[in-house]
Amino acid sequence: MFEVRNAEWLRDICGPHHRHLQLLETRLADYGLKAESQGGGILLVGKAEGVSIAEAVLAELERRLRTGAEISDMDVDGAVEAAQTPSQTFGTFRSLKKPITPQTRGQSRYIDLLANPDNAMIFGVGPAGTGKTFLAVAAGVSELLSGTRQRLIVTRPAVEAGEKLGFLPGTLEEKVDPYMLPIWDSLRELMGQEQMERRMARGEIEVAPLAFMRGRTLKNAFVIVDEAQNTTVPQMKMVLTRLGRDSRMVITGDPGQVDLPGSQPSGLKHALQILSDVEGVNVHTLTAADVVRHGLVSRIIDAYAAHGEG
Repeated sequence: MFEVRNAEWLRDICGPHHRHLQLLETRLADYGLKAESQGGGILLVGKAEGVSIAEAVLAELERRLRTGAEISDMDVDGAVEAAQTPSQTFGTFRSLKKPITPQTRGQSRYIDLLANPDNAMIFGVGPAGTGKTFLAVAAGVSELLSGTRQRLIVTRPAVEAGEKLGFLPGTLEEKVDPYMLPIWDSLRELMGQEQMERRMARGEIEVAPLAFMRGRTLKNAFVIVDEAQNTTVPQMKMVLTRLGRDSRMVITGDPGQVDLPGSQPSGLKHALQILSDVEGVNVHTLTAADVVRHGLVSRIIDAYAAHGEG
C-alpha cells in the first residue's frame, strides 16, 4: 500500500475518474500491475519490479504536489520513464522560476548533456514538440541566473515557412518579433516577465536574427541557435565559429522540416554529417517518442515519416 498524506493529494494522484492510475497500469502492463485507491492510499498489486517502479512514480507525483504543481497525463508518463531508469542520475537546472522535470527518457539524457558545463557544444535535434528548444533555454537561463555565464544569446535564421522578411510589412524589429515569440514565451515562463525585461535592459539577454552574429566573438555567453535546419552551410559555419572563451553553444533544429528556398542544403544537416565525430561536439537526437504535446502529435509525426515526408 502506497500511503498518501492527504485526501486531496490522493484525488490528484489518481486523476479524474482514476485516469492516472489507469495510465500507470497501461504503462506497466508487462508487470501485471494493478493500482486501486483504497482508504488513504493506493494498493499496488503485480510483479515485484513493477510494484517498485509504480511506487517510485507515485512518490514523484506526490513530490510534484508538494511543490504546488499540478499533475497531467504527461507527468505520469514522464515519471514512469524516469522510474524505469533509476540507476542514472540526471542533471538539474538551478535558479529557475519553475522546476524542470524530464517527461521522457530522451529528454532526461538531453538535460544531462545540457546541465554538464563541460559540454561546450551540443546539437539537440528532433521533431517539433520534443522540448529541444525549451530545455536549451532552461539551461541558458539557469546559467545566467546562477552567474555561471554573463549573457544569454538566442538566435534564429530570419526566414521560416517560406516567408522572406523583405516582403513583410513593418520595421526590422516588427518583422523579426513574430519569429522570436516561442523564445520570449519560454523566457517568461522560466524567469518571469519582470526579470526578463530587467536583464534585457542590462544587455544580459539578447534575442536576434542570425545575421546579427556575423563578425562577433561571443564570450562568457550561453548561445542558442534555434531552427538551425533553416541555416545555409555558410551561415552555420559562421555562427559555430562565433563561440568565444568561457561560452557554450546549443544548436537545435528539426532536419526533417527544412524551409530553405530552392535546393539549398541545410547547414544543420551538413554540420551533423561533418562534426558528429569531432571531439567536444555532442549530438543528441530526440524522436517522436519524446513528443510532449498532445498525444496525437507523435502519431502525426510517425505518419508523415512513414510517407517519407519528415
